[in-house]
Amino acid sequence: MRQRTLGRQGLAVSAIGYGSMGLTMAYGPGDEQAGIAAIRRAYDLGVTFFDTAELYGLGTGSNETLVGKAVKDFRDEVVLATKFGFDLSDPARIGFGLDSRPEHIREVTDNSLRYLGVDHIDVLYQHRVDPDVPIEDVAGSVKELIEAGKVKYFGLSEAGPQTIRRAHAVQPVSVLQTEYSLFEREVEELFPVLRELGIGFVAYSPLGRGFITGTAKPAGSYDATDMRNTDPRWQPGNFEQNLAAVERLSELAASKGATVAQLALAWVLAQGEDIVPIPGTRSPRRMEENAGAAELTLGPADLDAIAGILPTGGFGARYVAQVLPSWT
Repeated sequence: MRQRTLGRQGLAVSAIGYGSMGLTMAYGPGDEQAGIAAIRRAYDLGVTFFDTAELYGLGTGSNETLVGKAVKDFRDEVVLATKFGFDLSDPARIGFGLDSRPEHIREVTDNSLRYLGVDHIDVLYQHRVDPDVPIEDVAGSVKELIEAGKVKYFGLSEAGPQTIRRAHAVQPVSVLQTEYSLFEREVEELFPVLRELGIGFVAYSPLGRGFITGTAKPAGSYDATDMRNTDPRWQPGNFEQNLAAVERLSELAASKGATVAQLALAWVLAQGEDIVPIPGTRSPRRMEENAGAAELTLGPADLDAIAGILPTGGFGARYVAQVLPSWT
């Protein structure tokens, strides 16, 4: 698989990455062995960028441990990314508080190293901006971890232009990770800042949380623990409009000998050589489909056709309520 360079600090990864969140949370009960099989199939297909987080194990380390098991035989050939930034001290609490205090960053990083079974983390992200901790303190803490050899590259997630600039002035930021897909375009307003500073972009949920795969079902049809039951894009009214758009995209994809998921991932790749999507899956077969998107080239006519179907994104908000701090 082709490689892409993210940022100016030397971070090179496969054009398609792998996001592991869905292996242990948000999409119903998981299967560890299926997740390990999907990750190992990704590696066989040339994927070298694997994304996890403390949050995905709800403080237990389960997601990072799973990823660590899956990549242990080829760890030195891949890039591992994980994240800090939440207060998961009370698992009974509804919702997650933020905690990017320097001492907490150090604690979470040491835990992640242990769970992953590695001696360094390739990319360490602040998962969400913490308004109670100056971003300079966060960047400074990660800088110390880099100097200590525990971390190689610094990343931010769901951060805005001022935060990015302030962090970058303390420790160069290699990547910003934020939701981005045919359904979600808001982050495009940050691309000029990222390119000015030489920061790469990682697109999470690049298949619209699975909607842009041709397998979407109405809200209420999923396991009770599945976030799509309450996702606005799956609710009556929005669901039908999104479904119709995906059907039109599927027709375009078929005309190119591709699936709609491959079309959606190829669209993300076509937005810039400094962008890498990280779709997740529990299926080795789906992993093969996702990896195939790296070989699909979209020309101007294709991009125009896609813009005609979804000119500004999908129907429905990203979340039931605004759970992200405003980008600053």
